[in-house]
Amino acid sequence: MDDMDLCQQHNQELIDDALKAHGRGRPHHNSLTHCEECEEPIPEARRQAVPGCTRCVSCQEDHEQIHNHWRAL
Repeated sequence: MDDMDLCQQHNQELIDDALKAHGRGRPHHNSLTHCEECEEPIPEARRQAVPGCTRCVSCQEDHEQIHNHWRAL
């Protein structure tokens, strides 16, 4: 193995570790069919893309905006 191979292997290990860590914080339960805030249906595509989601996109954006605002203070 040359230096380039070692660098690529190291980078791949970092990527793999980051992906594993990202998945650890995700809920392992089923997504809700209706938003917990506005009670509108959550589209199937969102429920598949974001396992464990409990809000529609609009309410989730509002929630994150509020959460990020308070975190910045």
